[in-house]
Amino acid sequence: MEFIDYYNVLGINKSATEKEIKEAYRKLARKYHPDLNPNDKEANKKFQQVNEANEVLSDPEKRKKYDQYGKDWKHAEEFEKARQSRQQRTYSGGGGESFTGGFNDGDFSDFFQSMFGGERRGWSGSKVKFRGEDYHAELQLTLADAAQTHKQTISVGEKKIRITIPAGIENGQTIKIKGHGAPGVNGGPHGDLYITFTILPDPRFRREGNDLHINADLDLYTAVLGGEVTIDILGGPVKVTVKPETQNGTKVRLKGKGFPRYKQEGEYGDLYVTYAITIPSNLSEKERSLFTELSRLRS
Repeated sequence: MEFIDYYNVLGINKSATEKEIKEAYRKLARKYHPDLNPNDKEANKKFQQVNEANEVLSDPEKRKKYDQYGKDWKHAEEFEKARQSRQQRTYSGGGGESFTGGFNDGDFSDFFQSMFGGERRGWSGSKVKFRGEDYHAELQLTLADAAQTHKQTISVGEKKIRITIPAGIENGQTIKIKGHGAPGVNGGPHGDLYITFTILPDPRFRREGNDLHINADLDLYTAVLGGEVTIDILGGPVKVTVKPETQNGTKVRLKGKGFPRYKQEGEYGDLYVTYAITIPSNLSEKERSLFTELSRLRS
């Protein structure tokens, strides 16, 4: 297994604080984000490494294990259990003497070599079991797809896995599918599958958390006299009442018409509509005359 120095990935030293880790992660996540580097496989790889490094170093327990065991940090618990078992188990020799087994410092690397299919056994004669490695994948969704709970089939190695994606998934969010990682060694449990989601930009909407923002054209007459305008939102067209004398750039809020809240059934953010008033063109002579008369009345 290739060793990845998570500190080096984030460009920080081992004494970095939680704040420094968070700042480094945010900076690099923006730099290598797939939205800013379309079709750039190298940037995509670095983006995944940055997410993986942050996942480990931002968690005090995982960071402690990583600092102690390096690339084998995910198997720290197995190592500790096996070492304690050896230290506590008492064996009897041929002459009736009893003695207690223990790990020497040199046993450490041999212990982890069994992850790669070795036949190393415990003193009881049984094989040491190891949990399989975790898999990491990225899945792209449109904003419309992310707004509804749906099922999707993804390929992991030679397997196809059908997963349910909850509505309201965030851009850059990672979810865990338990037991769908690499198989364990010597009958150990499978690892897990971590899926990071990328929400593709939508030409109509701008998302801020669970709120959506949209620009809507408004003709001059409706803006002046008031009326209704139909706006296409994620759930379909909706009619919005326009107040008389609405000004260009006016922003209105449609409560509960925004993006669904993650795993909160029936709860939504808000939709903010900003009006852009369109000026009529190709006026007829009569229309020009009426506008002229209106101008005189206003004067």
